[in-house]
Amino acid sequence: MAPDVAWLLFLQPTLVIGITMQTAIKNFRTLHVDYPKVNYLKGFHGYCNGLMAYVRGRLKDWHCPKIHYVVHAPWEDIQKFCKHSKSFCENYNEYCTLTQNSFPITVCTIDPKQPPTSCSYNSTLTNQRLYLLCSRKYDAEPIDIVGLY
Repeated sequence: MAPDVAWLLFLQPTLVIGITMQTAIKNFRTLHVDYPKVNYLKGFHGYCNGLMAYVRGRLKDWHCPKIHYVVHAPWEDIQKFCKHSKSFCENYNEYCTLTQNSFPITVCTIDPKQPPTSCSYNSTLTNQRLYLLCSRKYDAEPIDIVGLY
C-alpha cells in the first residue's frame, strides 16, 4: 500500500468526525438561529409552520419533529457561551453549557390534535436561558439546543 493511501486510511475516522461536527455547527446556525426574525407568508398559517417546512426540507426528512427551538438573537451572542464548556453532558456524549443570558426564543411544538398525515405546529414566544450542546470543551461552537431554563 502506498504511504499516502495508508496515511489517508489512518486519518479517515478523524476526517469523518470533523465533517460531522462541521455539519452540526452549520445546521445549528441554519436551523436554530433566526435573526432578524423572518416573516412567513400567510399560506403557511403561522411562523412555526413555515419554519418547520424549511427545517424538514433542509434535513431532507419527512418526519415531523415534536419540538424545535429557534433563537432570535445574533449568532455571536449565542456562540460566545460555548467558548468554555465546563460540563460534560453524558446523556448526549457532548460538552454542554447553560447560557448566562436569556434570549428571545420561539418554541415550535407539534399540534397534538392534528391528523397523523400533516405537520401542524403551535408557536410559543418566550425569553429564557438555553442549554446548549457544544462542539468541544474550549473554543467550541454550539451544535444543538437540548432545553430551556
